[in-house]
Amino acid sequence: MKNKLKVGFWETVARIILKNRILILGIIAAITAFLGLQWRNLGMTYTEANLLPKKHIVNKQYEEFLSRFGEEGNLIVIGFKDDSFFTPKAFAAWNELMTGLKNSKEVELVVSINDLKTLRKDTINEKFELVPFIDAKQTVSADYLKQKKDELFNRLPFYQGLLFNKESGSIRSAVYLDKKVVNTADRKTFILENLVPKIEKFEKATGIDLRVSGMPYIRTINAENMKGEIGLFIGAALLTVSLIFFFFFRSFRATFISIFILLFGVMWSFGTLGLFHYKITILTAIIPPLIIVIGITNCIFLINKYQQEIKIHNNQAKALQRVISKIGVSTLMTNMTTAMGFATFMITGNDLLFEFGLITSINVISVYLLTLVVVPIVYSFMSVPKEKHLYHLSKTYISSLLDWVEKIVKTKRTVIYSIYGLLLVFSLIGVLQMKVSGSLIGEMPKSASFFKDINFYEKEFHGVMPLEIMINTKRKKGVIKLSTMKKMDELQQTIAQIPELSPPVSVVNLVKYSKQAYYNGNPEYYDLPTSQEQGFIFSYAKNATKGSKENLMKSYVDSTGQYARITTFMKDIGTTEMAKIEAKIRKKTDELFPKDRFEVTLTGKALVFQKGTSYLIDNLIESLIFAILMIAGLMAYLFRSFKMVMASVITNVLPLCITSGLMGYFGIPLKPSTILVFSIAFGISVDNAIQFMAKYRHDWLANNGKVKKSVFSALRETGISTFYTSVVLIFGFAIFTLSSFSGTIALGGLISCTLLFAMFANLLVLPALVLTFEKKRAKVEE
Repeated sequence: MKNKLKVGFWETVARIILKNRILILGIIAAITAFLGLQWRNLGMTYTEANLLPKKHIVNKQYEEFLSRFGEEGNLIVIGFKDDSFFTPKAFAAWNELMTGLKNSKEVELVVSINDLKTLRKDTINEKFELVPFIDAKQTVSADYLKQKKDELFNRLPFYQGLLFNKESGSIRSAVYLDKKVVNTADRKTFILENLVPKIEKFEKATGIDLRVSGMPYIRTINAENMKGEIGLFIGAALLTVSLIFFFFFRSFRATFISIFILLFGVMWSFGTLGLFHYKITILTAIIPPLIIVIGITNCIFLINKYQQEIKIHNNQAKALQRVISKIGVSTLMTNMTTAMGFATFMITGNDLLFEFGLITSINVISVYLLTLVVVPIVYSFMSVPKEKHLYHLSKTYISSLLDWVEKIVKTKRTVIYSIYGLLLVFSLIGVLQMKVSGSLIGEMPKSASFFKDINFYEKEFHGVMPLEIMINTKRKKGVIKLSTMKKMDELQQTIAQIPELSPPVSVVNLVKYSKQAYYNGNPEYYDLPTSQEQGFIFSYAKNATKGSKENLMKSYVDSTGQYARITTFMKDIGTTEMAKIEAKIRKKTDELFPKDRFEVTLTGKALVFQKGTSYLIDNLIESLIFAILMIAGLMAYLFRSFKMVMASVITNVLPLCITSGLMGYFGIPLKPSTILVFSIAFGISVDNAIQFMAKYRHDWLANNGKVKKSVFSALRETGISTFYTSVVLIFGFAIFTLSSFSGTIALGGLISCTLLFAMFANLLVLPALVLTFEKKRAKVEE
């Protein structure tokens, strides 16, 4: 009775679709027009990916830091290593560059050699004053510039590590953007239309190769690269799947119908993003090509079924009705499982993944509905396919493949299981070698120009990714106590000894510089004052930079004097190394700052991202298990057989294990991009298992419970579609390897690898398992 109800429902759906063709096409056009209007809400993201939930303790600590000290990722560094800099021509060009940037409304502060300020003691007013390091009138003299170079490297330790590297001779300037524009479109405009042209002008005039870095610059160039790849992916995906589709079906009209559907799917995916007012991120950017790759499989199943029906009875109306009524339920299940694979990202608590999971799952179902109605409707207006359109159904290589599969399943099931076991052992050994990596810039394209510059700053200045330490002294003006300063200085010495971190900067550096200035600039006195010196040096220092925009250190103590900030920069290191560094710093802070009197917080974009990676790995493993259970539940509802559910799950877990093993063997780390592979691949690879199981169940009922006959008839009918869809998906996801982003490359390559193994597992392992699990019934047939 239940089966009759199901058949009746889908036959009713078929009648509704075929009797209301014009109305349905009108509805599709209206939806497309509406979603097209939502494109105006699209825009690129201007912030880094935050992988943690908003309420996570690490995010709360970071937000508290920002509330006290403002945006910390607003620094752009411009550096070089060239002896010709200290010449009148080059210095004049540098001065023009820095002055132009300083006068830009988007720039808050520029710290550069050309207008560097030094502290000088004013004995009359008993205070320090800021005086220019360079006399602009004398920069026409090469000897003067040479003298200033020597003074910079040998008499200003305050700027060592900040503006220059004494050992190598490299120099850089610091450009601090207005914190209000760092996460807006104005940042992009400034960098692309102001900063980059000025840098190119300087390089052309002097021949000095400038190295530009810093998170605002990296994020902007990265976003532009990502924007350029969206069109590449869509075009490559359409071209790839269309060529493969045509190669299999040898039909222009079938190919054009599919392209038409896929283009609408792409338009709907962008429209859905705009409808929800979501920004285009590195994840949502791949949704349109994903929809193309996934959507083409629906076209293959429906068109292949239509042509099979035509070949059997040459009745178009009957064929179209059966396409909907017979394939509708199985393709619904396959699209539901795929959508569930993406929807599991919504339970991670992360906004970025929530948006990706929501939009992708909605569009997977949308493109399914689009295909289900458009394919039959369009074919209903066309003539019956000719013999040449049906030729692929009886191609020799397909028949030979299915003959071989059938023979192996019948006679070599022990061999199949032995290979399965060996592959599983091989995979588990590889899994044990897997590593975790969470790097803020690790997902960015290694081929990008800014990566060469990142390497420069890692070598010369120990990196560009900010790591912040916030110290709460729990009392007003607690920071300026000498005992606190000494504790901070000892902590900074520990940080300076860590090779992956740059020399830290805090109010301690300014106090040391104040003492040096008090002793007439003698670098031997660059140190914290003694208790005897503290009073008169602090009295000189407290008004030295009051109200001055040039005061670099004003951001390192809050207005109450209760909170201090220590800033360092780190190299592009992985999660494991970062955890070791964090542990070392925390051990020192616990030793220096008793928790009853101080509260020390480690934060910054680099640390937040590393914590997010660890959180993501834990939660996505849970979401993968959840996806497997949900999909198994759906299959249990459909097939009402625990054995059949187990056969499908066992078949499709193996490809995931093999992929994990290959990641371990080839040193591909677990990171945000590669973690996504498993939920996506499982949701897609199980589709072919559902198609086979649905057909097997149908034939089993039709054949009065004959297992073997039903298995091999199901294998014959679904084998062609399994082969076609698998090949299209493998090549479709392979287009992501064209990306310059390492994460996207890994995503495409690993999913393609998983689906390759899944194809053979669904063609060989699944039918073999069904025969084994139904062994008793199969024996009765003999």
